[in-house]
Amino acid sequence: MNTLKVGDKVPEFSANDQDGNPIKLSDYAGKKLVVFFYPRANTPTCTVEACNIRDHYSDLQENGYEILGVSEDTEKKQTNFRNKFEFPYPLLADTEHNVINTFGVWGPKKFMGREFDGIHRKTFVLDENGVITKVVDKVKAKEHAAQILD
Repeated sequence: MNTLKVGDKVPEFSANDQDGNPIKLSDYAGKKLVVFFYPRANTPTCTVEACNIRDHYSDLQENGYEILGVSEDTEKKQTNFRNKFEFPYPLLADTEHNVINTFGVWGPKKFMGREFDGIHRKTFVLDENGVITKVVDKVKAKEHAAQILD
């Protein structure tokens, strides 16, 4: 797993959002961007994490941040997740792992005693030029927005 780190320029990526609209990194040129990766839509910790960002969305926007949530869920699952919790930001349905592989967040995990490959819960903060200024490796779901803004 070759994960991007602070100082790296993020290569162009593309994936569809929950509505089937193609979203590219270049759509955010000149803007600060937060890209957060979560394992599964509608699971307890992912829901708390995404809702924390929703609840602090205005604070993040006041600080100039655009937000993208990313998982390997389908567009339909992402749509249901967004609608159920009224997220004001796009959720990428990265079923082809284009974005996941670009950032290097796929790899071996352990959960409840079993090992498997999956998405690591990580958040990347990019400046206006697409360079990573911060990586949150240990995301605290209930304090996620505060971790981004710190």
